[in-house]
Amino acid sequence: MQAVGIIVEYNPFHNGHFYHVQQSKKKTGADCVVAVMSGHFLQRGEPALVSKWARTKMALAGGVDLVIELPFAFAAQQADLFASGAMSILAALNVDSFCFGSENGDIQTFLEAEHFYRIHEEQVSSHVQHALKQGMSYPTAMSFALKKVGESKQLLDLSQPNNILGYAYIKAMMQHHYTMSPYTIARIESHYHDETLSSSTVTSATSIRKALFSENADLQTVNRYMPESTERYLHDYASTYGLYHQWEHYFPYLKYTLLSIAPEQLQDIYGVEEGIEYRLLHYIKQSRTFSEFMQLIKNKRYTWTRLQRMCVHILTHTTRNQMETALKERTAAYIRLLGMSKKGQVYLKEQKKKLHLPLVSTVSKFHHPQLEQDIKTTNVYSFALNEPARSEFLFQEYRTPPIFFD
Repeated sequence: MQAVGIIVEYNPFHNGHFYHVQQSKKKTGADCVVAVMSGHFLQRGEPALVSKWARTKMALAGGVDLVIELPFAFAAQQADLFASGAMSILAALNVDSFCFGSENGDIQTFLEAEHFYRIHEEQVSSHVQHALKQGMSYPTAMSFALKKVGESKQLLDLSQPNNILGYAYIKAMMQHHYTMSPYTIARIESHYHDETLSSSTVTSATSIRKALFSENADLQTVNRYMPESTERYLHDYASTYGLYHQWEHYFPYLKYTLLSIAPEQLQDIYGVEEGIEYRLLHYIKQSRTFSEFMQLIKNKRYTWTRLQRMCVHILTHTTRNQMETALKERTAAYIRLLGMSKKGQVYLKEQKKKLHLPLVSTVSKFHHPQLEQDIKTTNVYSFALNEPARSEFLFQEYRTPPIFFD
């Protein structure tokens, strides 16, 4: 059985994601789609709209055959680490190919950019560091550096979010000598960061979330942009828990943490560096909302995304030592199975003796620093809920078996 790997967040699963799943199978000729999906906190440093279990159901209903969790140690990270963890899981599952969405849509351009970077790594890195000190974001700095070194060459535009992730996937593949074949498909209709709902049936997950968080939030406003199954699971989640998760739910806990911690302790948190702790401690006192806090602390040197990730690590009290221990190998330590279809079950059965990492379906039977972080972040994610739902949610990590989609 041929398998194609995809790397996803599904926050939430929408029509553009369904298109990606179908095109990935069509382009690669794969029988089985394996998705590595972020858990409860995502790459841009945000809590997921709904739990990983609800998003697993969305994925399986949308045509994915295996859903594997990307450990938190990689999920809330900049592109290179995010890619390194996700690609190591796909490699461990022996997928034949992987396919990602991009603004570019041409895999050859990604391969050429990676080759160019490898040859000119020292020069590019020097320009990246200079650009970062000038306050550029990492994607913009990389794009600037490649253009600077490449001069007249038509290199990949790395200022685009999906292009920078795709480039990171290719880079991880080449660095670790993974044998899977790379493919990309162009994003259709809507851009990754678009905040306005499109006029077609495909829009960004960002615009869907913004609509759901608006004052007149209503699933009817966004149902045209998603499969019926996604609408159903979103409705069920809101009916059960009374909310969709967003940063504002966690702001009181973040504020409490910052107001009860000394600067020296804050310096031990992963991502807190260069004296930013004093800026955080200064502005937290006058901030009434998370959005207000972010507006006050953001500057040229610290982008919104970088600060959100930092806040996630403060919220979860993830220290530099804990993260360095979890990331010792810069690859995933296990395969955490969240859900599977019949086809996915067959693929797993075929691969079971050839897997390069331990397969984890029961959390209590496996111990590793990466998994300990996943459990801790699930605990923190539950803070948005009211009792008794919060306490019940804590046990999902141990009691929820892999979801089987018939």
